[in-house]
Amino acid sequence: MGFSKDFVWGAATAAYQIEGAANEDGRGLSVWDICCMKDGFVKDGDTGNVACDHYHRMKSDVALMKELGLKAYRFSISWSRVIPNGFGEVNEKGLDFYSALVDELLENGIEPYVTLFHWDYPVELFKMGGWLNPASSDWFAMYAKVVVDKLSDRVKHWMTLNEPQCFIGLGHETGIHAPGLKLQPYYYLQAAHNTLLAHGKAVQVIRQYSKQPCEVGYAPIGDTRIPISASERDIEAARKATFACNPDGPIWAPTWWIDTAIFGKYPKEAFEGKLGQNMPKIGQDDMKTICQPLDFLGLNMYQGGYVRAAENADGYEFVKKPVGYDQTAIKWPVTPEMLYYGPKFYYERYKLPILITENGLSSMDWVSMDGKVHDPNRIDFLNRYLLQYRRAADDGVALKGYMQWSLMDNFEWGEGYNERFGLIYVDYPTQKRIIKDSGYWYRSVIESNGENL
Repeated sequence: MGFSKDFVWGAATAAYQIEGAANEDGRGLSVWDICCMKDGFVKDGDTGNVACDHYHRMKSDVALMKELGLKAYRFSISWSRVIPNGFGEVNEKGLDFYSALVDELLENGIEPYVTLFHWDYPVELFKMGGWLNPASSDWFAMYAKVVVDKLSDRVKHWMTLNEPQCFIGLGHETGIHAPGLKLQPYYYLQAAHNTLLAHGKAVQVIRQYSKQPCEVGYAPIGDTRIPISASERDIEAARKATFACNPDGPIWAPTWWIDTAIFGKYPKEAFEGKLGQNMPKIGQDDMKTICQPLDFLGLNMYQGGYVRAAENADGYEFVKKPVGYDQTAIKWPVTPEMLYYGPKFYYERYKLPILITENGLSSMDWVSMDGKVHDPNRIDFLNRYLLQYRRAADDGVALKGYMQWSLMDNFEWGEGYNERFGLIYVDYPTQKRIIKDSGYWYRSVIESNGENL
């Protein structure tokens, strides 16, 4: 069967990771701008002030996308570039940048896929409580309307939030990501609930104000447990483990973010024990607002953990990683089977077409003596994962597309510029771009619609 004829091949980025121009043309500060100023928050004191300078190099970057043969490009909007204070006065220069980007993409035959929020929360709203403020979902809805009014005459594909597990879990629970908070469960669960309300209200806004028929989804982490064998018991154990909700770490449970958005209810564990005591007050219409019809489910998938069926119970147990297990430069395990079992499990549960919104790896890339960037490990990694993804298609899973992470090397949050995920190498001092071997390999995959894997 293979990938469908209308399968979407693309690559992805995020605004703060590539744009730079942090203090230009009226852009307001985000929480990442502030956290980068704190000693030790980001490795080597790196910041996103310049990043890949995409704000000034947008047209040449789109030309590189065309050279790669991309059919689609997933990018995010910087909220504080569009509305510097988070709500109120709109920065037309900021909006114009994204409008010009959309035009450039379409002129080059590349379909824009817009993510409204990828972690760069406006500082002025954070000072008013951020996601803890009951008005935060309305702020997000107002922002969404500004963007939709400007771009929806040309943009058909929308995503609301990227990886809420990270900007709530890492940003509000452990504090290792911006805004750097270490809150008690009572508070970060409230922030999570307001985030879900923001998602639902943004979906409503997109559908109400889009100037043409559109598709709407969102992009949580697709955390997946992989069966250690192909036995039915191990597969069922992996399915259960994938959708389990750990009361001690509920923010990382896929069901916390996806059951709510698609089924309109929190997992049952949310109301049990100490976790239930910390749950926010849920308004009468909150779950109706959160549960909006979606056209596809975006999933960010990089690594999974293996499980087996428990010997004497109808449950599961985690399998310890073997000594010397395969891992990427950022020390994430190489687990290609997740791109088979993940889409399969999520499609079975949620009955929505699956779009892999992020998948890729950080590798040890440098410019060789011949002036090229040879990255065979990335080619091997992507080949293995895409073969598993095609296997899911062969099994009848509805696959919408695949967005490789990332288009280019960029600011990797707390790791700064120490990790290279791109198909395109960026020499940061000169901003020179070099398409890596993997970029040309990916172009051949796109040209064959995955048949050459």
